[in-house]
Amino acid sequence: MAKRSSTKRRTKTVAKKRSAAPRRKRVTASSRKMPERKLRPGVITHTELASANPPATRAWCAKVLGWKFGEAMPTPGGPYHMWQFDNGTGGGIRANNPPEVPGSIPYCEVADIKATYSKAIAAGATAMLPPEEIPGGMGWIAIVAAPGGVAIGFWAMG
Repeated sequence: MAKRSSTKRRTKTVAKKRSAAPRRKRVTASSRKMPERKLRPGVITHTELASANPPATRAWCAKVLGWKFGEAMPTPGGPYHMWQFDNGTGGGIRANNPPEVPGSIPYCEVADIKATYSKAIAAGATAMLPPEEIPGGMGWIAIVAAPGGVAIGFWAMG
């Protein structure tokens, strides 16, 4: 009988240890937190290509430059073809809006889009697109024409 009671005691002890061990918290999509991203002021994080023929531009960039594109994002102005590089930068191709001519707009990352936009205008830029929220929680954009007429975009996290 001594054997039996010691077996029972061991079983109870193991059971107590298991129940006393902290349970792993179940990770769900809603409990995951995105890693905090460090602000990169002034870094060109996105380049937008305004094209007279976006599908042709996309095909050329894929063939010649090796850019990888995801599914085109629908917008009121037509499909928006996005690519992204391993370093976190990338861009998109959209149809130009005449009288806009085909070209590109670099978007620089900023901490405060409204303050940066105001500072740019005060420093001699011409307003092109005031700060506007991007649908889907993708942040905010604004565009100015820097002295000399060069379009420069600003992007800020939401």
